[in-house]
Amino acid sequence: MSQVEEIRMQVMWNRLISVVEEQAMTLLRTAFSTSVREAGDLSAGVFDPQGLMLAQAVTGTPGHVNTMAEAVLHFIAEIPRDEMFPGDTYVTNDPWKGTGHLHDITMVSPSFMEGELIGFFACTAHVVDVGGRGFGADGKSVYEEGIQIPIMKFAEKGEVNRTLLTLLRANVREPNQVIGDFYSLAACNDVGHRRLIEMLEEIGLTDLDSLGAFIFSRTRAAMMERIAALPKGTWSNEMLTDGYDDPIRLAAAVTIGEDGVLVDFDGCSAPSRWGINVPMIYTKAYASYAIKCVVAPDIPNNSASLAAIEVTSPENIVNAGRPAPVSLRHVIGHMVHDVVLGALAQALPGQILAEGAGALWNIHISARPVAGQEGRRAEVLMFNSGGMGARPGLDGLSATAFPSGVHTMPIEATEHTGPIVIWRKELRPDSGGDGAYRGGLGQIIEIAPLEGHEFEFSAMFDRVGTPARGRDGGTDGAPGKVGLDDGTVLRPKGWQFVPAGRRLILEAPGGGGFGDPADRTEAARADDLRKGYVSGEEE
Repeated sequence: MSQVEEIRMQVMWNRLISVVEEQAMTLLRTAFSTSVREAGDLSAGVFDPQGLMLAQAVTGTPGHVNTMAEAVLHFIAEIPRDEMFPGDTYVTNDPWKGTGHLHDITMVSPSFMEGELIGFFACTAHVVDVGGRGFGADGKSVYEEGIQIPIMKFAEKGEVNRTLLTLLRANVREPNQVIGDFYSLAACNDVGHRRLIEMLEEIGLTDLDSLGAFIFSRTRAAMMERIAALPKGTWSNEMLTDGYDDPIRLAAAVTIGEDGVLVDFDGCSAPSRWGINVPMIYTKAYASYAIKCVVAPDIPNNSASLAAIEVTSPENIVNAGRPAPVSLRHVIGHMVHDVVLGALAQALPGQILAEGAGALWNIHISARPVAGQEGRRAEVLMFNSGGMGARPGLDGLSATAFPSGVHTMPIEATEHTGPIVIWRKELRPDSGGDGAYRGGLGQIIEIAPLEGHEFEFSAMFDRVGTPARGRDGGTDGAPGKVGLDDGTVLRPKGWQFVPAGRRLILEAPGGGGFGDPADRTEAARADDLRKGYVSGEEE
């Protein structure tokens, strides 16, 4: 390939990324659920006719993007080519063929040009409700967790499946929001398709074959170059998370070879009877993300870069089979990266950040008026984050959703969705682990029902009994706490009740420190005290 042609292909590659970014922005602008609109809990991407991901939007989470890369192949396997038409949109929330739990809706749309299939657009978003027990860990099987939508057509030749909409309305608590999000997802793919056709017409191409070959060849070469520079061998790590009744053991062995990286999760705890199990598709997503963060953070994420990482596991909590309950698969799934990074820290000493809060401190609130009083009912989903682990050379980021990458929702947007008041949302002093570099701080969040109301909430918290560990001499981050303002201690998982007049107080965990605390500079300690990151009581 000539230098001019190579430059042309690179320009088109960048243009393709801008196409999928506009696709994602369409979903952000039109979504009904605050988890999508305010927090960015979504993904968007473009795929070749064989279902291989060419490019993803920058906006989105690894748990959506990397599962979507595999999910499109399931759609292609289920829907025959001769049953695909222009104007089609396909949908599923199958946890084992989509993104790991029923709350995520994945939509795939074929893209045709001059009557020929040239690729697919796909997108995913978390909707506020899917019926069943609601968003929580209390289900005993996936059948209790909500409506299941097998891979099927949301629209055929532009005609929306009204039967599916009728079933949705009868099964979810917030039908207008959910159905609105379905239309937003479909519109998102449609925008991607139109921008792609405009791009191809402008540059004089009729398909994505040559561009796809360029993207995959360059990506694979770059990944192999990075892997070649790594030490070769196998390193193992294990850690505990809170679990539901009992702590959960996570174990990973990372093998770096000449042709790729293998992550094996043999040794993890057995599947749980509660809804904290993780389908393998989601475990792969975050294990791959952990490897890429270390090995190739600047290499574009597509099917070629993901192909360099293999993830295996016997049946256990990170490879739970149907019909295991999986509603809170993110809680354990967001810990996968830390157990993988702990193994890599042995291969690359001094180069890997400490453990962090990991799992989002999501809360799903089901609010209602007190019996006999006027008011409103609402389902409210709020995302909160603890602290990241300290990094080699840098303090950990505070109140940051790593590894998921979603935003924290604005208080105003959350209060607008239901009858609740958020009295406090601030950084939690002394929650970051000490070290040469301090772990990131968690948050303190104080939530109460609006006057005349009460609410039940689904607790989906971790790092309460098992704090984030420091690395290379750094101390552990502070564990989380859950309780009421009267001192009542609540469980970190499961549906619980907050009566009228009481306030729920969440103290999200901090990240572990990095390096010997004796090596932290006096200037850094003075700055921590000045900013209120530490109270000074421990000194």
